[in-house]
Parts: sequence; C-alpha cells; structure tokens
Amino acid sequence: MTDTGRVRTANQDYVYAQAEPLGTLPNLFLVADGMGGHQAGDYASRYIAESLVDHLKQADSSGIVPLLREEILKVNGMLYQESMKSTELNGMGTTLVAAVIEDTTMYVANVGDSRLYLVKNNRLQQITKDHSYVEELVSLGQLERGSRDYQEKKNIITRAVGTEDKLEVDFFEVSLEPGDYVLMCSDGLSNMVEDAEIEEIICSELELQEKAEKLITIANDNGGKDNIAVVLIDPQIGREVSL
Repeated sequence: MTDTGRVRTANQDYVYAQAEPLGTLPNLFLVADGMGGHQAGDYASRYIAESLVDHLKQADSSGIVPLLREEILKVNGMLYQESMKSTELNGMGTTLVAAVIEDTTMYVANVGDSRLYLVKNNRLQQITKDHSYVEELVSLGQLERGSRDYQEKKNIITRAVGTEDKLEVDFFEVSLEPGDYVLMCSDGLSNMVEDAEIEEIICSELELQEKAEKLITIANDNGGKDNIAVVLIDPQIGREVSL
C-alpha cells in the first residue's frame, strides 16, 4: 500500500505485488519512488513498474537474476528515451527495489534508496544498500551515519532508473527461514519510523495488512514528510497451507 503523506500533494511512490506466477517468475514484488518536477516523478515510477511487469509477463528467459537484470536495463532505456521527448519529463527518474521468492531463496534487485529489509528472529536487517551521497561518504569513512550533515543530505541519490541510458543494478540473494518477514519500502517510511518501532509492529500479533497500515500511520504521525510505500511479505516458509 502507499500513502501520499502529510506534506506532499502528489504521490510519486508506486507498488506492485503478485504472489502468483508472472511469466516464468514464481512471483514479483516492486517498490518505486519517483523523482522529478510536476508529474514527472509520478510518471517515472508508474512507467517503470508497469513496463517491467509487462515485459516480464512476456519474457521466456530462464534464471531469475539474469531475467531481472535484462528487463530492468531494457525498461531503463525506455524511460530515458521518454524523458528526452518532453521538457516536463526531462531529468525524471525513479528508485526501484524488486524481489522474487523461489522456495526458500529470495532474489533482490535494487537501484536508489528504496529499501528491502529482512525481519529475522524479531530483528530488522537491511539487505539492500542505499545508492545515496551520504552512504557513499559513510563507506569512505568521511561521514558519520546519523550526523547532522548526514540527515541534511540523505535524500540525494547517486543512482536512479531512467536518468541515463546506462544503469548498474545491485543484486542480493537471501535465504529465508520459518518466521521471517520481508519489508520493502520507500524512504518515506524508513526516514520517519525508527527501526525498533518497525520491528515491534512487524513482530506483533496483528494481521499482515494491519501491520502495513500501522507502519503508514506511524510514519504520518511522525510528520509524514514524504510519500510512503510499503510492501510487507509473509513468505510462509515451512508452513502447511490448507486448500
């Protein structure tokens, strides 16, 4: 689910979740956080998600990671060409985090600073790495995470889909175990809600949808300074499912 938040007038976040097979993939989950003036960010996130889904439906390639890489690069080029056609769309782009779960393994693709977390043993673990100006400085030892300078510049991303004709995509492979949860979100959630509070909500006795709704409510209660996107997944590893 997504929410505009309390400050923005438009929602540039876009989510997609399909637990059933999509083309040759067993499932697909996406979060995209658009950027750009006017409606460009909204256009970018929706375009990239819908185009990627359409391409994956028709693709017959084998191998989850090669397929995701090929199709993400393809739709990146398409979005870049779209941005060149109109001054209103020029410079637009979007983050993208995508996940596919096959048996007990999750494959993750990431561009930008939208995140995928694994909740294991009641602890929140960030799987993706932010492509942001501040995280690059942190990795170089030139900036302290959480410092004032970090807080002021953390929204500057260094990689996005659609801003250039070439793109580098990060991939992660994660083993899933019984009791794990997966959280995918835009920075409208991760910037507004502390990790401990996210852990508490996801590990509560609430139903899955209620957990997602509460995460968005807390982000808004804390200021709702940006659009909020949440995809919360219970992989149900090792559970009997009655028909």
